[in-house]
Amino acid sequence: MSDRFKGQVAIITGGADGIGKAIATRIVSEGGSVALFDLNNQALDRTVDSLQTQDYTSVKGYMVDISQETQVQQGIQAVEKAFGRLDIMVNAAGIVGPTSTGITDYSVEDFDKVYQVNLRGAFLITKYCLPVMEKNKYGRILLIASIAGKEGNPYMAGYSATKAGVIGLVKGIGKEYAETGITVNGLAPAVIKTAMNADTAPEQLAYMTAKIPMKRMGTVEEVAALSAWIVSKEASFNTGFIFDISGGRATY
Repeated sequence: MSDRFKGQVAIITGGADGIGKAIATRIVSEGGSVALFDLNNQALDRTVDSLQTQDYTSVKGYMVDISQETQVQQGIQAVEKAFGRLDIMVNAAGIVGPTSTGITDYSVEDFDKVYQVNLRGAFLITKYCLPVMEKNKYGRILLIASIAGKEGNPYMAGYSATKAGVIGLVKGIGKEYAETGITVNGLAPAVIKTAMNADTAPEQLAYMTAKIPMKRMGTVEEVAALSAWIVSKEASFNTGFIFDISGGRATY
């Protein structure tokens, strides 16, 4: 499947590191071109350079805050101008926010920060990618949600609530676009070993890992493998669905 994405262009948000970087690496390795959106300029440059040192020249980085409408619009316009098309969008940008924090101690300011990135950002990037995909009557959209959005993680009100919102977005927009050739799906990982979890309280990580029957965190490579299939042409009869990658935590 080394040329599975040949001739296709993908936008990957949160593409500088973690899950986004792993998915971008997988798509490029299978012949696709990728545009990485991220706020971490240094990490973005490193990731673009690392992919290009592997003889890939179809990688560009863009400083985009997905919570800001104008930046999202301008970023997508720049990608369309540079690459001429858009086939795939994976929204992997996200923040955890406070952990081990009861709702009565969870500040409104912190909740709003998590909402701005996780849910508003998912809405904006989806809203403005769809018209570009419609031009070719084809597209694959994947929004990274979380098992927390399905089951709820206590003491993580902002994260659980916004990831539940992402799941609702997937189900609604998937149905809206079911006859267009554009699929909209989500992926709900259990805890994955990424830099995003570096600031998560150890007791919170222990709680989440203990709920996984495999008793370990997932890897970004495992997430990338499933994601690559979801955004491929092979996944032609799946839309509005939330896939699980949870080590057995999700059983239905």
